[in-house]
Amino acid sequence: MNNALRDTLSALLAFDTTSRESNLALISFIRDVLAQRGVAAELFYDESGVKANLYARLGPAGDGGVMLSGHTDVVPVDGQRWTVPPFALTERDGRCYGRGSADMKGFIACVLASLDRFL
Repeated sequence: MNNALRDTLSALLAFDTTSRESNLALISFIRDVLAQRGVAAELFYDESGVKANLYARLGPAGDGGVMLSGHTDVVPVDGQRWTVPPFALTERDGRCYGRGSADMKGFIACVLASLDRFL
């Protein structure tokens, strides 16, 4: 795993976005990563204003393209026997552990770490 991907995944895992919590800090992090590369993002808030979806478009305006879609919430860790910190990246035997590392924060990290190549 390259350093950009590791650093991005580590940052995403650190956000406690369990379904009962807000995801706004993580969404702001993603928006800032996009903004640093000149990509505008639009936020769509839920009725409570404590959760949001982010929409961003890479490439030219117009028809066509590919949409990458995911979610930022994770299942709570209450009552689970974690052997590593759930909200931190732990690498062991070539695998990455942390709540959301396989679904979906790992995917989001891959997309963000690949932004420069996409652009």
